[in-house]
Amino acid sequence: MHVLVAGCGWLGEALARALVARGDRVTGIRRDPARASALAALGVEPLALDLAVPGAAARLPRADAVVACQAAGEDSVDAYRAAYVEATRALLTASGRAGARLVYTGSTGVFGQADGSDVDEGTAPAPATATAAVLVEAERLVRDAAAAGVRASVIRLSGLYGPGRTGILGRVRSGQLALGPGDDAWMNFCHRDDAVAFVLAALERAAPGAIHHGSDARPARRREVVEWIAGRLGIAAPRTERAFAGPSRRVRSERSRAELGVVLAYPSFADGLAPLVAPP
Repeated sequence: MHVLVAGCGWLGEALARALVARGDRVTGIRRDPARASALAALGVEPLALDLAVPGAAARLPRADAVVACQAAGEDSVDAYRAAYVEATRALLTASGRAGARLVYTGSTGVFGQADGSDVDEGTAPAPATATAAVLVEAERLVRDAAAAGVRASVIRLSGLYGPGRTGILGRVRSGQLALGPGDDAWMNFCHRDDAVAFVLAALERAAPGAIHHGSDARPARRREVVEWIAGRLGIAAPRTERAFAGPSRRVRSERSRAELGVVLAYPSFADGLAPLVAPP
């Protein structure tokens, strides 16, 4: 099978490695030519292309499957629209032309609920920021394409972490993530390896137009995360008087795991972080 991985960065590269390992032909897309050419060392065919520019769809090779896991270059509405709407539009056009299956890796950031409620695959998005509203727009684009006959689906990923992405440890060390007002808010995670498993399963089994959640089995309160990481680092848990004002919701993925047949390698944040940080 020929798989096009758009946005072959931290997550996309891990996905490309898994696809190559199982014998698939993989084309990886990166905007930067130098970073794209580096993919050849992984057995991936590189393609340097900005998917948001006019005419990008015509430059895409025919493939059997497409993974849209591109990321915004900065935290702005324009950057989000380019990466998640315009680039995905080009990928959907190419997928429809080739009859390819497409999986769009979205984000549970479409849920801005702050009341600690459960959100599952059937919960309506409630974006709390302008950039989150763009993510909802991108999902709508994918689902509209599916309604028009493109074999496209969405998998919303929770807070990604794993080898090469352990910034949460530094946030606790610096006190950016600390105990204090609002530390009963819920946090949600997905290890990179489990995210890859979700995407691969969606490529094989997701129904057109389906929305799935790629999240671990145990959401955790901020205080639990801070205390566990501080203990693992051998430091006192940092404290702050500044109130946390972000989202608080428990992302449920039971339905998605059952429908896609995914067995989590790391059911909780502690399972996934433990191998990445040595105890003192």
